[in-house]
Amino acid sequence: MENRKNFFHLHLISDSTGETLISAGRAAAAQFRGSNAIEHVYPLIRSKKQIKALIEAIDREPGIVLYTIVDHDLAALIETGCHELGLPCVNVLAPIIEKFQAYLGAPSRGRMGAQHVLNADYFARIEALNFTMDHDDGQAPEDYDQADVVIIGISRTSKTPTSIYLANRGIKTANLPIVPGMPVPDSLLTAKRPLIVGLIATSDRISQVRENRILGATPGYDRSEYVDRASITEELKYARSLCARNNWPVIDVTRRSIEETAAAIVALRPKPR
Repeated sequence: MENRKNFFHLHLISDSTGETLISAGRAAAAQFRGSNAIEHVYPLIRSKKQIKALIEAIDREPGIVLYTIVDHDLAALIETGCHELGLPCVNVLAPIIEKFQAYLGAPSRGRMGAQHVLNADYFARIEALNFTMDHDDGQAPEDYDQADVVIIGISRTSKTPTSIYLANRGIKTANLPIVPGMPVPDSLLTAKRPLIVGLIATSDRISQVRENRILGATPGYDRSEYVDRASITEELKYARSLCARNNWPVIDVTRRSIEETAAAIVALRPKPR
């Protein structure tokens, strides 16, 4: 029977930051239209005292319980507590780890927060984030050949959030606004290293987003032209022609989330040999 509740409590218990659980919980909850999760996140749970307190909290607002706890004793306390409350409880990583163990023929280390070690990948992500923030909205164009990706597009095509998402994956990303009548920097045209990608959307979608944009007193700003669909169509035409002249791929972000746009960009990058 379909769940007809408008809201339900979703308890997410982790011995680390909880990022894995949050992603898993939201992915599952998104499959149920009309039901909205009220998230309760309990990160860094590493003691029996903490378990006792959170079981009491769950009892006050019962709902679905998801957890990633590598300590078997603590996990057993959560399972027992939820069983006594009559609530569904799932160890999210357990079936995945079991499959890994069976395939690799070796036990897991049972290490808390093992995905957050300060290794080379971690520092690469930090470097990428710093680079991306320093090269947002056309800043420091002389460095484009140091980027992994350069995103171009007219205003309100999600360039900045897509850049930041890619940076979180360790991909140094710059972005540049495209304005008809304003030439792009020579450093973009001569760059050999980065993948250069154009983002577009329908004129209706861009107009809608621009309508909702909160703007300050920008000198020379013409609101009517900024949201006018005919003007936006001309901006898009210019952006498309620029990409076509330089053989840069174009991605339509009209119906894409930031994550989907980022995935499409990653798919366009050359595969390492």
